[in-house]
Amino acid sequence: ELPAPLLDDSHGKELGDEAAAVKPEDFQDSMKIAWRYQNLPKMEVSPTTHTKFGHYYDISKKMSPELCQSVKLHSFYLHEELPFEPKMKTWNMNSGYARLLQSIQRIISQEGFDGSDPQKKQRNVLRIGIQSLGSILWGDDVCCSDTPEDPQSLTKFLYVLRGLLRKSLSACIITMPAHLIQNKAIMERVTNLSDMVVGLESFIGSERETNPLYKDYHGLVHVHQIPRLNSLICDVSDTKDLAFRLKRKQFTIERLHLPPDLSDTVSRASKQDLAGSAKLLSSGCGAMAIGKKHLDF
Repeated sequence: ELPAPLLDDSHGKELGDEAAAVKPEDFQDSMKIAWRYQNLPKMEVSPTTHTKFGHYYDISKKMSPELCQSVKLHSFYLHEELPFEPKMKTWNMNSGYARLLQSIQRIISQEGFDGSDPQKKQRNVLRIGIQSLGSILWGDDVCCSDTPEDPQSLTKFLYVLRGLLRKSLSACIITMPAHLIQNKAIMERVTNLSDMVVGLESFIGSERETNPLYKDYHGLVHVHQIPRLNSLICDVSDTKDLAFRLKRKQFTIERLHLPPDLSDTVSRASKQDLAGSAKLLSSGCGAMAIGKKHLDF
């Protein structure tokens, strides 16, 4: 059920209609009341100004089976693996994590992604995807208890995995059910052992789902950590407030921009939430009052 990828020549045609729909139009009429904001530069919703960057997918369609079969891939399902080998017990680790590391190490060695061996031909990068790491499906109980029986297995797995990635032509992306892990110390260790950490917070089931202030978005994007390359500190982005929304064909990440809404349909609590959100935003109306005070133009 992977989304269908768009070719280089077709991504503009497929997504052009939606891009034109979300592009803000130029207002010809001058502002009558908030005249001091008339000459301010317009806020760019998209984090990047490039018309073509990265890969594009159409989430309204599924990837064709022929394309999936043409791609060389390896899958790992814990319950279908061979019996646990005794030599892996010396790692003092969860058996599921040990089997996964053994499988990754075997693929790196057999497929020629080992960086220590001289490359006889030009290789691509081995892309590894691990889903729901730390869940009960991997035999770990960090999601079931505040005091798990073996809290060190997850961190040991990440330590060894970092070593495998460092000496090989490979990259790995991991998803974790962070909302189920109540032990904050474990999450801090996982963050420190990762190069980049991004969290998705959905509005479904929360008060923000029915809040008219967030009607244009489906959730928030939290950038907890970004890579530090040849430096002790990381580069701090000027955009810290990001949100995502699911369109008909796209999953987009945009800057969170909440314009003032003073209509009668918005409750007093929503107006206070708007004022608090505007205070946290890095850009927006600078003259917005905080708390219960009215706006002063």
